[in-house]
Amino acid sequence: MPEASGPQPDETARDESRRPAASDSDWQRVSPKYVLVEVIGSIIGMVVFVGIGLGAYFVLHWQWALWVAIAIAVVSIIAIAFEPRRVRSIRYRLRADDLLFRRGIMFQRQVAVPYGRMQLVDITRGPVARALGLADLKFVTAAAASAVTVPGLPMAEADRLRDELVALAESRRAGL
Repeated sequence: MPEASGPQPDETARDESRRPAASDSDWQRVSPKYVLVEVIGSIIGMVVFVGIGLGAYFVLHWQWALWVAIAIAVVSIIAIAFEPRRVRSIRYRLRADDLLFRRGIMFQRQVAVPYGRMQLVDITRGPVARALGLADLKFVTAAAASAVTVPGLPMAEADRLRDELVALAESRRAGL
């Protein structure tokens, strides 16, 4: 008798596990406007620290404070030049059982947060992000080291994603 064509159920499961990881097109990027949030934050930090260095130089006459202020300005300008590339490296992806988050250019970090382990999904907005209509979505789990923040999401997307993740977390926790 001829055998049925097509893979058997066990073969299908094994074939699924052999499939390569999803392509980069499956990853969602944060808003390009988030570059502006990061650049403004870096400029504010640079102005504060360079101002302190210059204040120490002019008021206390510490010669070395001028060199520290110059070094801080140069390092800050270089860091600002890399901000667009750093923001483009921030991505997230929803999978069947978890949320994957990755960031970084030279030192890359990739975290998988299982839906059933999420205890809190929080939206935060700083003043610059709020002016640009952006928000940060933070996931808190029982493990403090695995708290993940996806920055630079459009507010509507952050609300939608929060509601979806809360529903997924509730359904996964109910199964535990």
